[in-house]
Amino acid sequence: MSRAGSEVADGAAAWEPNPAFWRHRAVVVTGATGFLGSHLVVLLRELGADVAVLVRDRVPASPISATWLDSVAVVEGCIEDQGICERLLGEYRATTVFHLAAQTQVGVANRNPASTFEANVRGTWALLEAARRSPAVTAVVTASSDKAYGAQPVLPYDEGMPLAAVHPYDVSKACADLIARSYAATWGTPVATTRCGNFFGPGDTNWDRLVPSTARSVLEGRRPEIRSDGTPTRDYLYVVDGALAYLCLAEALTADTGLAGEAFNFSTEQPVDVMRLTEMIQKAAGTSLEPLVLGIASNEIPDQHLSAAKARQVLGWQAGHLLEEALVLTVDWYRAHLGFQP
Repeated sequence: MSRAGSEVADGAAAWEPNPAFWRHRAVVVTGATGFLGSHLVVLLRELGADVAVLVRDRVPASPISATWLDSVAVVEGCIEDQGICERLLGEYRATTVFHLAAQTQVGVANRNPASTFEANVRGTWALLEAARRSPAVTAVVTASSDKAYGAQPVLPYDEGMPLAAVHPYDVSKACADLIARSYAATWGTPVATTRCGNFFGPGDTNWDRLVPSTARSVLEGRRPEIRSDGTPTRDYLYVVDGALAYLCLAEALTADTGLAGEAFNFSTEQPVDVMRLTEMIQKAAGTSLEPLVLGIASNEIPDQHLSAAKARQVLGWQAGHLLEEALVLTVDWYRAHLGFQP
């Protein structure tokens, strides 16, 4: 799989982690068995970090997490349990913490907002309270979302815009974002926040998401289904670039505590609408099937995309893959994983 050090279209090199920083560093990752978390742990183990992860449910390993589950410490428990968080950080002497544990599905949040608020809001303050009481912790990177911005009259989103979330999932991420800012401002907790668009890439077997479901459908010769009307515009970020963004922010926050309380957008700045993305996936797969437009999606913001100018200027980060390139890599992975011949 392509990694950091590649060059994007304008010739600028993608950000690369500092191996000396991560070697033998005690790192905790919540939400590690999720899509982004599993890729983040891959990078941490490649860099020689000592990793402990928090896992709530015993579920079958994903194709990505299966590669590292036997090489990390696994603590079982809920992110909402502050006692578990304190034991996790204390017993594993965490210096760097990545907080990714969350309920991440908009549809689930619409059906069951209470559990979403519990995981995303209570889970954030439980983890940050544990970090506040753990003197060894020097950096916490916590995951917000582009959806925390809500619907804005001007796009792209930048970090100076107010958080105007309305729907359950969006509100849960905005609340978590503000809680992180509060811990930094009030107690000096070294926490910074990421705001990213939609992740995609190898290992994502959540077939409710657009890229996996479309790739699987067209590779199987079935018409891809679009739950919206095809017009919503979004950012899509290759998962490896997303994982590297988290490492980048953690390194910067450790070196400069003045970044505590800051939020950073990470994006390729290549927004596309759902219909266009479906066409791009089909091009990567070599198919041209007519999409089935269902128009049943609800509580969705019509247009969302991010400016990554702050991440470029302050952190020196930019994505290593353009959208078209990353979709080819992704479809190739699904083709191999699902057993289709090229």
